[in-house]
Amino acid sequence: MSQQSDVASDRLTTVFADLHIHIGRTGRGDPVKISGSRNLTFAGIAKEAAQRKGIGLVGIIDCHAPGVQEDIELCLKRGEMQELKDGGIAYQGTTILLGSELEIREPGMGPAHLLAFFPHLELIRGFTDWLKPRMKNVGLSSQRVYAPARTLQEEVYARGGMIIPAHIFTPHRSIYGSCAPRMSDVLDLSLISAVELGLSADTEMAGLISELDPYTILTNSDAHSLGKIGREYNELRLKEASYLEFTKALRREEGRLVAGNYGLNPRLGKYHRTYCSNCNYIIDEAEVAVERCPYCGSPKLVRGVLDRIRSIADRMEPKVPSHRPPYHYQVPLEFIPGLGPAKLELLLDKFGTEMNILHHVPEAQLAEVAGAELAERIVLARSGRLELSAGGGGIYGKVKKSESVENPLGKKQS
Repeated sequence: MSQQSDVASDRLTTVFADLHIHIGRTGRGDPVKISGSRNLTFAGIAKEAAQRKGIGLVGIIDCHAPGVQEDIELCLKRGEMQELKDGGIAYQGTTILLGSELEIREPGMGPAHLLAFFPHLELIRGFTDWLKPRMKNVGLSSQRVYAPARTLQEEVYARGGMIIPAHIFTPHRSIYGSCAPRMSDVLDLSLISAVELGLSADTEMAGLISELDPYTILTNSDAHSLGKIGREYNELRLKEASYLEFTKALRREEGRLVAGNYGLNPRLGKYHRTYCSNCNYIIDEAEVAVERCPYCGSPKLVRGVLDRIRSIADRMEPKVPSHRPPYHYQVPLEFIPGLGPAKLELLLDKFGTEMNILHHVPEAQLAEVAGAELAERIVLARSGRLELSAGGGGIYGKVKKSESVENPLGKKQS
């Protein structure tokens, strides 16, 4: 690296980013994401991210909805937020990226979700105009686009935006989980800026599929309530939080990069292992070629993420490219046994944000507020060293209390 590059790197800063957050309602109370919380408004998300979570870059992925765009315009007119020249909307030290989650469905294939991001409000408004005749209800989240997937990709990039396939392994509405065994069967691989893992997968699991090698990986919350914001997130190295800097990080340019992914151990994810919908049994045995439930014999199975990946993998062992950021297993504060709302509020009052609690506050200081036992669990949660039981079939895994855990591919974490 040249001396000039070293100087440029010194000017970069760490920004925590969660790029998949839903809008539940507009400011007028109109529904956007039907399953989303009512207090998931544009302004409410910005406040939660900036003041409570400590997240510097947030992607709100229902900004194509005209009602949401009205809310954004109102925030700008009031002077509460400012649109940045390099893309994004600034609010109290947090930058909001304007995005949209869209459903594609190619002939003979299952549905898959894509995230589209745009740098400016004017651009996403123009995209909304393009969507209106190609979508049944442009005011709602995650709606099907009645256009070929590659046409959608071309339209987004022609308008100055980017495409990121969402939660790529989940069994419902994802590229690998429900659509096709390869992204190239569905999408133009040159018109993809990154990929999002989803809650039930990690970097090593993605390393079983060679097609993913060129792409930067993100892990995001897919939050449907304010409390879920930041349950998975990314550590970025940027000059500042903006759309332009984010694109440089995804391309790994000028020292900008995704320096780390922080997420649930996939065993906590709702779709990690195959699940029997007849008897509610989560099949957590080693074998993956399960066609019937070993407990009741039913064939009514929801294929888990780990089992699906192994069935379409083109590698026997995972290969993680050198450019891919480390994946840090981290248990969100809300999952920690014994850490209820009252204790969490005490910690936030003392230490400011959840990111501070998870990354910076020494164990001794945590103990002064929450007690020694909870402080120890928080420290263990930082490094993913809390024992877990696997999730599946829409049921989250659970955190136990010991200090070691197997990773999703069966190796011991210490």
